[in-house]
Amino acid sequence: MNRHLLSIDDLEVADIQQIFATAAEMHDVQRREVKKLPALRGRTVINLFFEDSTRTRSSFEIAGKWLSADVINLSAKGSSASKGESLRDTVMTVTAMGVDGLVVRHGASGAAEQISRWIDIPVINAGDGTHEHPTQALLDGYTLTRKLGTLEGKHVVIVGDVTHSRVFRSNVKCLTKLGASVSVVAPPTLMPSGVADWSKAAGFATSYDLDAVLPEADAVMMLRVQRERMSGGFFPTAREYTIGYGLTRNRLATLKTGTPILHPGPMNRGLEISPDAADAADSLVLDQVSAGVAVRMSVLYHLLAGETDHTDGASA
Repeated sequence: MNRHLLSIDDLEVADIQQIFATAAEMHDVQRREVKKLPALRGRTVINLFFEDSTRTRSSFEIAGKWLSADVINLSAKGSSASKGESLRDTVMTVTAMGVDGLVVRHGASGAAEQISRWIDIPVINAGDGTHEHPTQALLDGYTLTRKLGTLEGKHVVIVGDVTHSRVFRSNVKCLTKLGASVSVVAPPTLMPSGVADWSKAAGFATSYDLDAVLPEADAVMMLRVQRERMSGGFFPTAREYTIGYGLTRNRLATLKTGTPILHPGPMNRGLEISPDAADAADSLVLDQVSAGVAVRMSVLYHLLAGETDHTDGASA
């Protein structure tokens, strides 16, 4: 693996498989009475979040603590950044305290990569603008692999607010690397500009017709409608969006038996996903949350624990 995890582009297929293998061992830790491994004892990890987060920050915090690292959460609202301090000064100040790793979420695309050029410790991108969210894609791929056995030749359909989704961008890269074929479905107003050339180069299909694509899906990933990033009318009403692109009770019935349903969260129930779909027997939403801790433990381990055999830490 590279020194940092800024994008799925930083990983080869072998790297992803190694992360998954270690994550499977870390997943077993969650079932122990004492959920502690000594792998990162003496290491300090800072979660530096300039955007609100519940799942990602909490899972990185739990992951670090279960690996015995000292984990400190910093948010922009409670830091000098809220007083006008520059991003560079904030990052340089934090790392000058002798920390060993930095987990960063920022509203600007490319922020994590820029930070990695300023400092000499591993940087993990926990979401940067509408660019990427690599650990989310890894946990999605891991969850699907555990469910389906392999993603080779599987058809994964990603539906929703594609324009504003960093999860979609990372997942397209991760899932296709793992051998899946990916179809992206969205209304024209929520499909990124230039998507035709991009999809051709990246190897994924696009469609505006959800009902035509769903019956052929081996897995369905619904994306959150990110209204906080929308400054205009991307669709007339919430009801019309649900009618055209929501995973409703009726659409749920068109899926092949056993088709897993994913959502990166938080969910807008009744908008992009119905309660019937969110709580269906084939819904993997809570599996994703559980997998998030295991995968982030794996990523932290591989970036911060050095070159020792990963089984040493997992078996301790």
